[in-house]
Amino acid sequence: MTNYVGALDQGTTSTRFMVFDHAGNVVALHQREHEQIYPQPGWVEHDPIEIWERTQEVMALALEKAGLTPANLAAIGITNQRETTIIWDRHTGQPLYHAIVWQDTRTDAICNELAQEGGQDRFRHKTGLPLATYFSGPKIRWILDHVPGVREKAERGDALFGNIDTWIIWNLTGGPNGGAHVTDVTNASRTMLMDLATLDWDDELLAVLKVPRAMMPEIRPSSDPRAYGYWQGTPICGDLGDQQAATVGQACFSPGEAKNTYGTGCFMLMNTGREIVHSQRGLLTTLAYQFGDEPPVYALEGSIAIAGALVQWLRDNLRFFDFSHHIEDYAKAVPDSGGIYIVPAFSGLFAPYWQSDARGVIVGLTRYITKNHISRAALEATAYQTREVLEAMEKDSGVRLTALKVDGGMVKNNLLMQFQADILNAPVVRPKVTETTALGAAYAAGLAVGYWQSLDDLRKNWQIDKVWEPQMDAETREKRYRGWLKAVQRSMHWLDD
Repeated sequence: MTNYVGALDQGTTSTRFMVFDHAGNVVALHQREHEQIYPQPGWVEHDPIEIWERTQEVMALALEKAGLTPANLAAIGITNQRETTIIWDRHTGQPLYHAIVWQDTRTDAICNELAQEGGQDRFRHKTGLPLATYFSGPKIRWILDHVPGVREKAERGDALFGNIDTWIIWNLTGGPNGGAHVTDVTNASRTMLMDLATLDWDDELLAVLKVPRAMMPEIRPSSDPRAYGYWQGTPICGDLGDQQAATVGQACFSPGEAKNTYGTGCFMLMNTGREIVHSQRGLLTTLAYQFGDEPPVYALEGSIAIAGALVQWLRDNLRFFDFSHHIEDYAKAVPDSGGIYIVPAFSGLFAPYWQSDARGVIVGLTRYITKNHISRAALEATAYQTREVLEAMEKDSGVRLTALKVDGGMVKNNLLMQFQADILNAPVVRPKVTETTALGAAYAAGLAVGYWQSLDDLRKNWQIDKVWEPQMDAETREKRYRGWLKAVQRSMHWLDD
């Protein structure tokens, strides 16, 4: 009996496979972290082979834990860290370079070169994106320009490009032996090479970035009844970038509905319906999803590079604590941050500034400050960044959010969620199932095969776990936010070259 749907969630720091039932409950889960590779300042890489090995491991062990086989799954969905770029040999399946991760800033010179004609918004009318190191296109160009022999292979059609979803699907469906070389509209919209209106690779953009069309995957809907291919007889027919998957998992199916995911980075998406809304305030215009033959649904997105990654930095680099969740205990030991702010511009500033020459700062330090204050300031940084994005989103869309749906690993931190409600002056709502990224991928796959019949089925599954109401007075809120904006200015234009 095909009683369940599986979802592979390949994230920035780990890979997991989850099995869901019809009510959206988690039936099985297995997760493994993978290595973060930092060859030099600003560079971030992953080993694609390690990610593929983790993928096979978590899928097998999650099913084994629950006493299931692939035959028990009606379908499988994939969700993934977006923009992370892999180029591999079509015939051997071997990566031709490490995966260049979305946080990596090595393409700054390429982006500056492209901006000399038309500025940072040169391609925004087609792609919805500013020129920034964040996106896949410049990363492809860097590999083609810097790794010997790759450009020649790409022009012959012997090298394939993919974000992580494409790499995983290709391997799951056969790899060198007929693997499907596909992506979906959400992942394609993060490359800076797809036209938002046509949902196809744009010849002008490919030419400007010097990327051969032969290496690009086929673009398919996010939920596709035709299936991208099969894994041990089970159809793989859902594919969504992680933030779009969380939007689907939060059942944000109506224009104006929004969610915020607190993970390695922090990402807010607002559904804008069938309309392409171009931001005037530093947000991204992106695909929210496309289900089957239905027209695509678009979104505005505010992307924050560093959220949970700041907590990991305190844990791994500064050895503040052994486990990330301990940060809440330290932060609760003080009533406030003692007047300090941390601006975690480790990869530059993303929305709404797009300043790749910014770098992280801690400001306001005095002898009074302890590890507890720094821990609290690290959590507050995520909430302040979210307010900046939300204000831009409200102005661009003309919609005032009445409540913010939240998900991701950091929403278990009650202190952060209360401070988020306080600094936004709006309720923050956590659903019962907070792992909405994997759930969204499962929904996309299940809709494709009729496991769920309609969006109403998915809306019924969404249930509230907890709501945080704002408690901070207006004067304190605005004083602290002014301090944050001042700190952000201190982080800008740090790099001279």
